[in-house]
Amino acid sequence: MKNILSILAVTAVFASNKITAQTPITDDIKSVNEVVTADNVEWGWLNPLRGDKSPAAGKLWGDRTKNEPAGFLVKFNKGFSSPPHIHNITYRGVVIKGLLHNDDENAEKQWLPAGSYWQQPAGEAHITAADGEENLAFLDIQEGPYLVKPTSEAFDNGERPINVDKTNLVWLNANDIQWVSEKSNVETAFLWGSHEKNQLRAALLKLPAGFNGKIKNLSPNFRAVVISGEVTHQFIKKDTKNDLQPGSYFGAEKNATSIISTTKETILYIRSNGDYEVE
Repeated sequence: MKNILSILAVTAVFASNKITAQTPITDDIKSVNEVVTADNVEWGWLNPLRGDKSPAAGKLWGDRTKNEPAGFLVKFNKGFSSPPHIHNITYRGVVIKGLLHNDDENAEKQWLPAGSYWQQPAGEAHITAADGEENLAFLDIQEGPYLVKPTSEAFDNGERPINVDKTNLVWLNANDIQWVSEKSNVETAFLWGSHEKNQLRAALLKLPAGFNGKIKNLSPNFRAVVISGEVTHQFIKKDTKNDLQPGSYFGAEKNATSIISTTKETILYIRSNGDYEVE
């Protein structure tokens, strides 16, 4: 049975007294069928000016140094703590490994474990810290370039920071929404965006152990990142199968179908410009 996943989160309306910094709600770049496995990620420095004092950054899609949407991994050493700073654009993040803290420099540490979600508004002063033996996060930006700037340039773009521990995520299943089959045992946690036509939205999709099915993209832009667990992925049965560990990514063109199987419970971050089907 096919289940159309219409993400029902609602976007905020962004405004600023000092600067226009509205986060885009659409993405005109059409996605293509592509796979980046975790062991093939291209790594560099998140802030090249700081060299090895900066977290490492790994490209999944797009170019964070240009004015375009991008998705990338960020790797932090244990004990890392940034100086107070701002960013010129808003980003959203999901913790893949370790413990991360992202808040005002005077705030008590709120360590977010793997599976947690946060949003950092453009212009908001904050620090980022890490406390796990291994610390890895996925960041999603809707525009670029992704820059680090001093707090003297702080501004209010109308958005507010969000920190959601994984234990506070609300998971919906067939008892809550009609487009999830009881047999599939698939669950969804909405994160951000709007269900309006062609507007961006993102959710976590939880696939049970032993899931064997398909995800069909119905929108111009579909991107998925493995947050936890493990996925075996191929576009058609004749394609090579890819084992996707946490930190891996696959994109799909409109009407493309991904054949998915799992051996353990797996969580995907899915960002799209519209609907997709899980069967």
